[in-house]
Amino acid sequence: MALEPLAGLRVVDLFAGSGALGIEALSRGAAHADFVERRGPGLKALEANLDRLELRDRATVWPLDLRLGMKPLRRALEAADIMLLDPPYRQALAATTLDMLGAAPLKQGARVVVEHHAKDLVPERTGGLELARRRRYGETAITTYTCETEPSGGRP
Repeated sequence: MALEPLAGLRVVDLFAGSGALGIEALSRGAAHADFVERRGPGLKALEANLDRLELRDRATVWPLDLRLGMKPLRRALEAADIMLLDPPYRQALAATTLDMLGAAPLKQGARVVVEHHAKDLVPERTGGLELARRRRYGETAITTYTCETEPSGGRP
């Protein structure tokens, strides 16, 4: 997932794993990154990477299982300019997470970038999110959404 220069932006890295996407965003000038990874080896790797790269002052780590909802992330999502999603493939997590984000109070113009299996179904539109671009690279797809309007209802 290629990232453009992100000077001064706030990023949320959902399904962060080792934190590669959010760390790349910080290296490209993002002001702050929120990393969401449930407990386990991924969370330990993420924390070790942030410590090793001395990025803790520009990062917040959320040890959450996104399948249980996004309510604790409300303020981080409201402030985010870009949300990065790289959920496990073939588990319908991309579409489920997009639906939750579509119902969340996001900044108008915020972008959501999803890396997913090319055969995973993702919506053209969900809540306030509208598909802006989709690219396929073999078995992988990168789909970008823009928050065009206020969410249609619901809570994260």
